[in-house]
Amino acid sequence: MQPVEIVKDVYWVGAIDYNVRHFHGYSYSVHNGTTFNAYLIVGEKIALVDAVHEPFTEEMFSRISAIIDPKRIDYVISNHAEMDHSGAIPSVLERVPNATLVCTKKAVEILKKHYPDGWNIQTVGTGDEIDLGGKTLSFLEAPMLHWPETMFTYYVEEEVLLPNDAFGQHYATESRFADEVDQHTLWREAEKYYANILWPLSRMVQRKIEEVIESGLPIKVIAPSHGLIWRKNPLEIVTRYLEWAKGERTSDKVVITWDTMWNSTTKIARAMAEGIRDAGMTPLLRLIPHSDKSDIIGDLLEAKGVLVGSPTLHNEALPTVAPILADFEALKPAGKKAAAFGSYGWAGGAVKKIEESMKKGKMEVILEPFTVKWVPTDEDLKAAYEYGKTFAEKLNG
Repeated sequence: MQPVEIVKDVYWVGAIDYNVRHFHGYSYSVHNGTTFNAYLIVGEKIALVDAVHEPFTEEMFSRISAIIDPKRIDYVISNHAEMDHSGAIPSVLERVPNATLVCTKKAVEILKKHYPDGWNIQTVGTGDEIDLGGKTLSFLEAPMLHWPETMFTYYVEEEVLLPNDAFGQHYATESRFADEVDQHTLWREAEKYYANILWPLSRMVQRKIEEVIESGLPIKVIAPSHGLIWRKNPLEIVTRYLEWAKGERTSDKVVITWDTMWNSTTKIARAMAEGIRDAGMTPLLRLIPHSDKSDIIGDLLEAKGVLVGSPTLHNEALPTVAPILADFEALKPAGKKAAAFGSYGWAGGAVKKIEESMKKGKMEVILEPFTVKWVPTDEDLKAAYEYGKTFAEKLNG
């Protein structure tokens, strides 16, 4: 269980979980596993920045022990109290009872609710510093990125930003650095991570990133608490976050996601996809439930628009479509252009429910819904083709 030195005297001492497939309950799929990153900064005094999920406590300690006797740790810094990062903290403080726990004021209540009390606690806020003896740690509060107590730790002399859940990915690998892995997978996981966790917080993300940029804070390395460490052009991920937060980074893609009962809605979706393609855009067809909803949300982050379809069942959209609609309402992909389609028999209702969820999610519905009664005729499919083409043209208009 070897640690990895990321810059001089700063070591990755986290854990790798190749087996996890869901996060935040079952709300977020994790196809490539994840890492729980913790960092040891060794000066005259020693700081452990964040910890790991509790089941990986011994894996973390084995890496720490390869560098120092864990009893030498002076500070345990909790950037974020969520249990995948704080779970091992009680074990650390049990083994190192003289260590000081460093966190924001808001974090104290959360940590005390989750774990036994009795720790030496030092609260910090933006601009506060801790001197490890020639190694300075500075703190920057980042509330709601993505919990109210979140903060960033910055190692001044080596210009290393440790932002916990910001700039991460769920990606398990033996590599520790972003430049060492497949770039398509890396950015795909980074997009999915932002879309499923930080999208509803985009205004706060934008403000915090602009604050960091305006401060002129030099950054050579960004070491998040999940996934790979950014060491070559680390500001690229910062720039993308800002573009995602402002809705400025898009590609000529349209997500079409739907479920079907007797294939009528599928025929409509395929016809619309042809229209989108002939209008010069790329349709991404995502049939529910074969397509994972977290992946669909990840697709949507840089897509210009989305079409959602369902047949009507009991005057509603199919239950299989409900989770993606719930994500629209919760994640609020504001301004994303959208429209609904579907089929029905004696009574409709599905497209109304789809539109309601889109509007609750602050999306911009740009066309009246497209519906077909019973099975689509050739004329219906021609109309669906034109609908898709019109939708794509409006996206580029």
